[in-house]
Formats: sequence, C-alpha cells, structure tokens
Amino acid sequence: MAHTLEARVDPATHGTDADTTISALIARSNALGSDPRITNYAGGNTSAKGTDTDPVTGEPVELLWVKGSGGDLGTLTPTGLAVLRVDRVRALQDVYPGVEREDEMVAAFDYTLHGKGGAAPSIDTAMHALVDAAHVDHLHPDAGIAIATAADGPTLTSTIFGDTVVWVPWRRPGFQLGLDIAAIKRDNPQAIGTILGGHGITAWGDTSAEAEANSRWIIDTAEQYIAEHGKADPFGGSRAGFEALPTEARRQRAAALAPTIRGIAGHDKPMVGHFTDSDVVLEFLASSRAEELAALGTSCPDHFLRTKVKPLILDLPATASVDEQTARLHELHEQYRADYQAYYDRHANPDSPAIRGADPLIVLVPGVGMFSYGKDAQTARVAGEFYVNAINVMRGAESLSTYAPIDEAEKFRIEYWALEEAKLQRMPAPKKLATRIALVTGAASGIGKAIAKRLAAEGAAVVIADLDLAKAQDAAAEIGNTDRAIGVAANVTSAAEIEQAIQETLLHFGGLDLVVNNAGLSLSKSLLETTEQDWDLQHDVMAKGSFLVSKAAAKVLIEQGLGGDIVYISSKNSVFAGPNNIAYSATKADQAHQVRLLAAELGEHGVRVNGINPDGVVRGSGIFASGWGANRAKTYGIEEQDLGAFYAQRTILKREVVPENVANAVYAICTDDFSHTTGLHVPVDAGVAAAFLR
Repeated sequence: MAHTLEARVDPATHGTDADTTISALIARSNALGSDPRITNYAGGNTSAKGTDTDPVTGEPVELLWVKGSGGDLGTLTPTGLAVLRVDRVRALQDVYPGVEREDEMVAAFDYTLHGKGGAAPSIDTAMHALVDAAHVDHLHPDAGIAIATAADGPTLTSTIFGDTVVWVPWRRPGFQLGLDIAAIKRDNPQAIGTILGGHGITAWGDTSAEAEANSRWIIDTAEQYIAEHGKADPFGGSRAGFEALPTEARRQRAAALAPTIRGIAGHDKPMVGHFTDSDVVLEFLASSRAEELAALGTSCPDHFLRTKVKPLILDLPATASVDEQTARLHELHEQYRADYQAYYDRHANPDSPAIRGADPLIVLVPGVGMFSYGKDAQTARVAGEFYVNAINVMRGAESLSTYAPIDEAEKFRIEYWALEEAKLQRMPAPKKLATRIALVTGAASGIGKAIAKRLAAEGAAVVIADLDLAKAQDAAAEIGNTDRAIGVAANVTSAAEIEQAIQETLLHFGGLDLVVNNAGLSLSKSLLETTEQDWDLQHDVMAKGSFLVSKAAAKVLIEQGLGGDIVYISSKNSVFAGPNNIAYSATKADQAHQVRLLAAELGEHGVRVNGINPDGVVRGSGIFASGWGANRAKTYGIEEQDLGAFYAQRTILKREVVPENVANAVYAICTDDFSHTTGLHVPVDAGVAAAFLR
C-alpha cells in the first residue's frame, strides 16, 4: 500500500524497505563512530542507497541516505541523515563546472533533496552518491591516515593491500573527489576501498554488513602491518628531563600553568580548556623528535580545523620551574602569533575569510600534558582527542616511512575554506555566558543550585562545590554531562580544600572566570544564647570562607589576564538590624564589606566584585530547612509553613523571593550589560525599605 503524501513529506518516515535500510545504516554508523581509532568525533560519514515510494507518482524511487553536515557517527540518528534522489545527484555531473568551481555544487544539492531532505548535505555527499555501491563509508582511522600521510603512501598502499585498496592522491573534499573515487570503483572491480592521500579511507559494499566489514578490514590490516613492520621507536627515544612527572606533581604543575596557558589561548577571544595527560601524549612529549614533528602540523582536514595547523609546544624540560616555564610560554606565544599571522598573509587572497585569531588551540607541555581549547568544553575536549589522533598518525607514518602531511597551502585552503566559513556563520549566536567557567560554592541545594543551573543555562561551564561530594555530583548531573558541569567537594573553611577544588576546575575546564561565594549557614539566636562556637562557625563558613575562596580565585583571575567576576551572596541582614541573629548578620556585614574592599583592589585586573542581598528565601533553602526557618517563625510568632508568605507581606512589592530570583540577579550582574559596574550590592528582597542602601 502506497504511503500518503503527508507521511512521505517527513524524511524520517519510510516504508518497510527504507526502514530496514536506515536501521542498518544507523547501526553501522554508531558502531564505527563509537571507536576513536576508527574515526573521530563528527568526522567521517556513511551512506546507504535504497528505494522508497515517491509520494507524488506512487512509483519506486532510488534514494541516498547519508550523514548530514556536522553530524557525529557515534551518536547519529535518522534525523541526522540527509535524504537525496540518486538520479538527480548523478545528473549534476552534466552541469559540473569543473574543479575550480566545485564549491558551487554544495548549493546544487538542495535541488536533489527528497521531500524536505532531512539534515543539510555535507561536502562529501558526492562521494557517496557517485560511487556505484549501495553502501559507502568514509572514515578517518589513525592507521589509515598514517598510510595516507606517509611519504611513500602509494607504495605502502600497494604493498599492504595489493590491488584490493587503491591509492587516491590528495584532493580537497568535494565533487571532484567524488568523481575520482567513482572512477576508481568503476575501473577496479576487485577493489573494496581507497586510501585517500593526506586524508583517510573510503570503503564500500553491496550490503551494510559488507561495507562495515571492508572498512574494518582496511583498518585492521593497516594496524597489523604497522605493528609487524614498524620501527620500535619512531619518535626517537626520550629526552632527559622531559619525561612525565609523577601523577600528583604533574597535576599540580598543570594547575599552576593552566591560568597562564588559558590567557595565551584566549588572547584574541575567550576559550574553554581541557587537560589531557594520557600515556600517548606524555610519551610523545618526552621524545627527542616531538618539537620537529609537532612543527609539521596535522594533516587530516578534520584535525586541523579543530587544532589549527600546528600546536604550541614548550621547549623546556619538566624540571624547569613554574616561573621559567611561564616566562617561556609567553615568549613562545608571541612567536606563535607572528608565525600564524605570516601563514595567513602568505596564503590569503581578497576573498579569504578574515583571520580567526592567531592563538594556539593546542598547547603541549613536556612532562605535564596537553591543554586543548575551544568555544565550549566539548569542543575543547574533542580538540584534544583529535590531537591524540594526530600523534597516533605521526607514530604510524614514522614507523614505516616519513610523516609527510599535506602542504601548508592546502591546509590554508581547508582552514579558510569559504564553505567552512559559511557553516560557522550559520551557527546560532553564543549565549551570553558562553566560554565562561563558573565556580559556585554551597551549590548542591537551594540558592546555590539555582545559581549554578541559571549560569549553565546561559552557556557557562559550571563547577558545583559543596561539603557533600555525592550531592554536588548529583546536582551537576541534573545540569548535564561533564562537558557542562561537574561536582567537587570543598569545605570553604579549609584553604587546602579550596585549592583542591580550584585545581579540579582548572584541570577540567582549563580556567576560571566567575566565582559565586554562596556557601553559608545560619543559627537564629539572641545575643545571650549565641555561643562562642556559634559565632566562630558562622564567621568561619561565610566571612573566612568567602575570603579564602576569593583569594584563591583572584590568583587565577589575575594570572589569566582575562578579567572576571566575583559575586558574594550576602543578605539584607548585612545592612538591616533585626532580632536574634547577631552572628549571622555580623558575618554578612563582613561579606558585604569584602565586596567593597575587593572591588577596589581587583579592578585594575579587570575583575568585578559585586554582591547580592537576598531576603526571605524560604522555598528550597537549605538554611531555612536546617532550623533557621523554625527559629525565625518562632521569633515572629507564626507557623513555619507561613514564613514565606509572611516575608512577602512585609515587602513593598508583596512578593515572595525564591532561589531563582537570586540566580537571575547573579546572572545579570555577570553579563556585559554590567561591564562597568563593580562594588555594587543588588537587593533581591521584593523591597524592604529598612534595608535600602544609603
């Protein structure tokens, strides 16, 4: 029975044959994409051809389902597929204007879509459509790229695979490459795939299972050949003093260098970072040829789009002091910027996109590890994963031959490709707190949790610090995965625990921009009932705790040189005198004056310090739930459950204050809308005249 037109307009809805084809394609894609040795995040693409019913004619039509632009094989779903008519894509060969104008063919794909077409077709669509095979895989396996970037790649391809896999000289992805591979498939009926010079592999099959098996055979065969015939020490052996530091010393050094390195990577535009100290990275950085090979840069287009053409590598041993390494990193940064500007100037033409910044995205520190950067935590993490791939590629190529990536001019053509620029321009505008890294204390519940959620919703990477690690991690999990938020343990009365929390922040997200001093507690007692222990406890947690957190954070903010925000969650009681809370109100007044003092001191570093003065936040408040609410209700002679309404009625606006109201104020004060504001206290109390600031 034919499908209705309404059903067929939805590219995710298919008949039985189409459903089977798509299901097999998704399963194959996920299996291949989940293994980092086979392909990297958002790299490569897969496709399947099959028939479905044309909703207009009711007749069968041959379709191509192919991973759409920007999708990831490991997490691909049917909605991530582009759906095109095979006959119409192949008909584009008749109007192809030649390699000099091949970029025009991407827009032409719009005229070949089936129905709404699903996801946007990628630049590699021609490869999948034009090759005469039902199923096609294009992947970026480390072993495959090692052969593809070897100086004698054509000979190695023949030696390793015979005539089963055919060498294709480097060509930038596009319509012409699709024509080239289609011709190879046609002229070499015995072949199951190709090695794409400087790029990766392509394989095909009559069934989905056969295509996957062929892809895996090429990869496994290349890996086995490298293992059996490769040199034992392709990176040239270790350098004295450049070996990996012990784990704890390594992480401490990484945290000490992280603010400086983030300032380097974020010189032109802010970046989120990620730290990696895997064995692969440390072994490479300890080798005698690390600097020589790193200077050659990466090769696979997907690699250097995320890592730039080459990294910045520190040329000092791990035994050098932090001060020596910091000074040298600044010198190398200036050299890197000059070199990158020269690279851009050598190859740019009047039509080239503007330079996107001259700072490194990968910074390598021997004995310590790798810092990678991007527009968000996921992009930064993935950039590091890509450079690990690049190290593996260099190892494989040098094991068998000489690593010979594509030349600089071709790298520039990829990095500043008009099609890539158009893709960047189509991306949604970043949220206001994108690239900002926030640490919120006491954030496993109540006001702190609401603040953490609001900051994350506005694009910040968030670290939730709390006495209870499990609760902190649970609160972080509510926000999302570890690319969005993590939970750490921290008792703010302990300088050592605060340092540890900030170290975890630096190692996970690469830096720190925004600190919210929220941790607190309260005991509602009269003067005569307040003990010395009561006084010390509240002052230790809030006055001393805020001081310790701000001191440790300010060191990072100053070293980064990127400015930042410190926000104190103080209280209406910092300026209002009420009964039975002498210790709480006094310590809140202490916090309020810390805001003014630090605003005056840190302003020269671009660090803004502001405070929020909430009042009567009963709902969701950890403080009120722990006994403060009952005591305040007793003081006012009301039932505890009526406390929120009671507080609301005594305000000018007659509104109850909830944690989200405080979170909104924190968010607002940290945006560029308040770029010229510091030393301010913002009341979030629905209007309490007695607490008006004077």
